[in-house]
Amino acid sequence: MAVVGENEALDLVVSLHRLVRLLRRARPEPWVQPTPLIVLALLNQYGPSRVGVLAERAACSQPTITAAVVQLEAAGLVRREPDPVDGRATRVVMTEPGGRELARMARGEAEALAVRLGTLPPEDVHKVLEAGRLLRRLTDCE
Repeated sequence: MAVVGENEALDLVVSLHRLVRLLRRARPEPWVQPTPLIVLALLNQYGPSRVGVLAERAACSQPTITAAVVQLEAAGLVRREPDPVDGRATRVVMTEPGGRELARMARGEAEALAVRLGTLPPEDVHKVLEAGRLLRRLTDCE
């Protein structure tokens, strides 16, 4: 097992954050805030969820997630429905327009990434794509 030093791990984290910020700015609607986008991504990954569960998965406060849900609900991208396990509670569900919007934003970011990758030599592009597969394995462990 390879041992990674704290500085190398920090460099990687900083680089990943910089790349994500760069891709967010390249979105067709850069005004879309990160939290609503995270809510849509979580609903896409896990399906309908309670606000508390979304907050836990997003590692932010319940009021922050609630505000994002209100914004997404007003735009028709999510809806609330009774929780089938506990009728007193509600869960948030992504609507079809929400799924389309998430896919559209992801495509915009992917296009921006493809442009950036086009500036690298082919062997470096291959390394980045392989790193992407490895990073996916790390995130699939949660």
